[in-house]
Amino acid sequence: MKNYRGRIILIIAAVALALVFLWPTYKDYSYRKDLSSLTGEDSVRYYEQHREDILDARAKRMKLGLDLQGGMRVVLEVDVLQMLEDMAKNKDENFYAIMKELRTESSTMEFDVVPAFIQKFKDRGISLRRYYGTMRESEDRITSMLESETEKGVDRAIEIVRNRIDQYGVAEPTIQKQGGKRIIVELPGVKDEAEVTELLRGTAKLEFKLVKDPEITYKVMEAIDRYLAGKSDKDTALVGSTSTKKDTAKQQQLDALTELTGGKTVAADDTTKEAQFMREHPFFSYVIPDQQGSGDGYVAVHNKERVAKLLEREDIKRLLPPDFQFVWSNKPLRFRDGSEYYQLIAVKSTPELTGGVIVNAMQSVDPEDNRPIVNMEMNAEGAREWARITGANIKKRIAIILDNACYSAPVVQQKITGGRSRITGMDTPNEARLLEIVLKAGALPAPVTIIEKRTVGPSLGEDSIRSGFTSLALAFLFTILFMIVYYNNAGAIADFALLFNILFILGVMAAFQATLTLPGIAGIVLTIGMAVDANVLINERIREELEGGKTLRAAIDAGYSKAFTAIFDSNITTFLTGIILYNFGTGPVQGFALTLMIGIVASMFSAIVITHVIFNIMTERGFNPNFG
Repeated sequence: MKNYRGRIILIIAAVALALVFLWPTYKDYSYRKDLSSLTGEDSVRYYEQHREDILDARAKRMKLGLDLQGGMRVVLEVDVLQMLEDMAKNKDENFYAIMKELRTESSTMEFDVVPAFIQKFKDRGISLRRYYGTMRESEDRITSMLESETEKGVDRAIEIVRNRIDQYGVAEPTIQKQGGKRIIVELPGVKDEAEVTELLRGTAKLEFKLVKDPEITYKVMEAIDRYLAGKSDKDTALVGSTSTKKDTAKQQQLDALTELTGGKTVAADDTTKEAQFMREHPFFSYVIPDQQGSGDGYVAVHNKERVAKLLEREDIKRLLPPDFQFVWSNKPLRFRDGSEYYQLIAVKSTPELTGGVIVNAMQSVDPEDNRPIVNMEMNAEGAREWARITGANIKKRIAIILDNACYSAPVVQQKITGGRSRITGMDTPNEARLLEIVLKAGALPAPVTIIEKRTVGPSLGEDSIRSGFTSLALAFLFTILFMIVYYNNAGAIADFALLFNILFILGVMAAFQATLTLPGIAGIVLTIGMAVDANVLINERIREELEGGKTLRAAIDAGYSKAFTAIFDSNITTFLTGIILYNFGTGPVQGFALTLMIGIVASMFSAIVITHVIFNIMTERGFNPNFG
């Protein structure tokens, strides 16, 4: 027994470590079971008494994947083209034409954006130096810079998404990069799909913009109104005075009016005041100027989309002065009669300050009206700029715009020092909490699009657990029966080693806080077969040695020695396949590969070391195993 004392110590140590690492998982199960049996104050009291132990066990337990626990799986795609556009120092017709082509192509096929973007410029013979870098920089250097910056941008998006999810409070999320521009987010246990969608999608582009003077805003609105009514020749003068160009301008006016009215026109013989007003003032029929003289317009909820499309038309944009922009309120206002209207606010296109200066955000409640607000704190540079901006614009309005939606546009009453400000315009504390998270986590470098969203219910997760463990139990049962029937008590010893095999797999997963998924359970089932396969090779080799006339002890030693090469070769090839699957696969494929690799190592240890020691002890004590 002294000859294999070291192997016995190794086995005991491996079992002990596995049990130690699995202990938090057992404790977490016990705490959850106890909590589920308690109600009301008893449940609260029990949680407070064991709070630290419960949290510690939950942090160290073996995690369950999305398919077992239920939750959400979201695939995000970062708009790399928007990143490239934002990075450009100059833009012209050629630049926008290339962008339009790439957006059209990317909507129908998958390709690496940056190389395709660079190739478009090369095909046209246009130098990238015109838009990026300096004239002294080489094309290769600019190309390398674009590739590096876009890659960093996607990595930064991953970190920001991770920060948002962490602050939201999701336990055990999985966030990983797929390809060059996609991010896969798995959120076990999440129930509020709409809330998480909003959290992930918002770019958090915060801007502080001066609101235009009401007189200027009304003049612009009047110009649009006259243009739609066919009373303005301003656009005709812009495009030229020839008959053809005048006809083109007239057609543009009719198209714009059709866009606004949805193709509906007022009958010429309709003499009602409403019909006459719509003919003479088509824009003001949909955009109602504020009677208090703020310069804002009010648009009914059902008309917002029409007005928004109208303002995006190029012929309408040509009527706007330089550095002029319309923005919408983040949500409609509800009036006493039950009607709802969005505010249309005119601001300077160029922001006075951006959200990059925000270092902290905190949800709170306005003591005056008990409405939720978010207080913001700026860095030193932002505080100086904010003091200068507010000091120079007392009695003027500054719009606080997040992701192109205006949350509030307060009047500056006095110079604001200290770098503190706040955002209003939210209805619920939960909405303010989401905004706080987004601001604290930072702005995404580019917009992200949710291209796939899948929700797994808790009941489906429970069914998956039940099905997975049923398949595991059946595989184990049939394996045990086969080995006992075919190899007698030698097969029973191999089955006994299988218990250690499963224990080691779960222990290693718990040690590395890996996530157990349904494909992972499939990997364990496959590992059981692999472990038995090794014992089959060993047992058959021992049979051959016994038939050759060797003693039982010599046959056992020879069987293990000569079967090792075949066992090692078959397992190492499968292990390499597992490495490839883990590195190039995602989600479920990685879960399967992880348990498969752990299982291969554990099965070799249990099949070669544990069973060999048991056979040696049995032969020393006079118990001769039967190999069938």
